[in-house]
Amino acid sequence: MVSKEEIENVAKLMRIDLDDHVVHIDRVQKMIEYFDILDKAGVESEELSVQELSIKNLRDDKHIPYEENLIEKLKNYKGTYVRAPKMK
Repeated sequence: MVSKEEIENVAKLMRIDLDDHVVHIDRVQKMIEYFDILDKAGVESEELSVQELSIKNLRDDKHIPYEENLIEKLKNYKGTYVRAPKMK
């Protein structure tokens, strides 16, 4: 179980100001339970197939100049900054 003190400590380390730590206890506990399920999945015996490519088979990187000022074409560009969506 995740305690209120652990949530407060992590929030402090991450420099996040939380008004109500109790709300986050259930969320973190659900994440930990999900990680436990993933740990029990038993994928150690699975064999991964990886396709190896030679460097000769990769395309050459080419710089293609873009003449227009791209930042001015952004939808939320406001003079000297770009407005980002609000975080929930």
